Amino acid sequence: MRTIAINYLHLKLEIMRKRIIVLLVLLLTVIVGYNYIYQDHRDIKNEVAEYSISSNEIALMFFENATRSEQKLLNKTIEVSGAISEINVGEVTIDDKIFCQLSNKTLTLTKGDEHIKIKGRVIGYDDLLEQVKLDQCIILNQ
Repeated sequence: MRTIAINYLHLKLEIMRKRIIVLLVLLLTVIVGYNYIYQDHRDIKNEVAEYSISSNEIALMFFENATRSEQKLLNKTIEVSGAISEINVGEVTIDDKIFCQLSNKTLTLTKGDEHIKIKGRVIGYDDLLEQVKLDQCIILNQ
């Protein structure tokens, strides 16, 4: 009778130990997942650009092989220079080939600013408009 009680206690302790391990693993997974999802945003303004290229060169790269160019440049910080072709609130288009969403939405540009150099993060290529898309852009030559 005594061995049955001891075996029963060992069985209960083993079950409790397994439950604690499962809860710890679950808690660790939740903490790691939360930190991964809510990580700090990149500060493009203070990052060093990996590439410095003209708008015509980058447009040609994407036009010739969009897949390879996206693999090379996607989510990278680059500097692009060219002539302003369109200005909207918080947006600039360079040479009708590069679309830039500005970080500073209140920044004003005028058509008199012919040549511009912008630093931003590549987020993709629009096949329909044949434009390279950048976000978090800042103007470097102002």
